[in-house]
Amino acid sequence: MEKRWEKKWALICLFLFNWARNVSSLSVTVSDMECVYEYVLYEGDTISGNFVVVDHDIFWSSDHPGIDFTVTSPGGNTVHSLKGTSGDKFEFKAPRSGMYKFCFHNPYSTPETIAFYIHVGHIPTDHDLAKDEHLNPINVKIAELREALESVTAEQKYLKARDIRHRHSKLLPFSAFSLS
Repeated sequence: MEKRWEKKWALICLFLFNWARNVSSLSVTVSDMECVYEYVLYEGDTISGNFVVVDHDIFWSSDHPGIDFTVTSPGGNTVHSLKGTSGDKFEFKAPRSGMYKFCFHNPYSTPETIAFYIHVGHIPTDHDLAKDEHLNPINVKIAELREALESVTAEQKYLKARDIRHRHSKLLPFSAFSLS
């Protein structure tokens, strides 16, 4: 049971590290066309994100064409496209691994500042997961840390008990101790 728990913790830590590594956030000023690139390791990964025009030099009226957003796969195919918007969310499955291009086009050519966030999510398959032989060194280190923590906890309990004893002995009158 304990070994299963250790494996789950190791996988959770691996997942969180992977998740944190695959998050990007930036601000882009677009005068005409600006592109951002993100490498996707695995085919089928989920690519999600959003963008919002946060600062613009002209007042947006109903006739403003908005910003165009296009995502191009490593093979050069358009995977996702939005036309004439001030921001939106997106999500799609990567048709293949490789470098993806996220481009913003501003038809007015007046500088627009865009906040852009992207996340590449990977859910591992059975063959991607760590095997017992990969986890054994980790399990040994976890056991060593557990023992070290137990030692520290025992030392703290000992010191706390001594502290209580010393505080209690100071409360006793001096005559209670014999000096013989």
